[in-house]
Amino acid sequence: MDDMKFWKEHTALRLVLMLLTFVLGLFLLIYGWKQTGQLGGLGLMLAGVALLLVTLALYNKPFEDPKKR
Repeated sequence: MDDMKFWKEHTALRLVLMLLTFVLGLFLLIYGWKQTGQLGGLGLMLAGVALLLVTLALYNKPFEDPKKR
């Protein structure tokens, strides 16, 4: 099945995944930010930013142009 077609047909799944990754990403950013001066806090914040980028990618997936082969 075409990946872009899958995300267009399963909007509820995409919405739930976007909500989960967004909330978890924000949580990791805020929790890591509170750990000022610790290297683990930086790692948590980077993981949070990565999850926010995953959220953005999930949002944009149905709007991609199909690849021409």
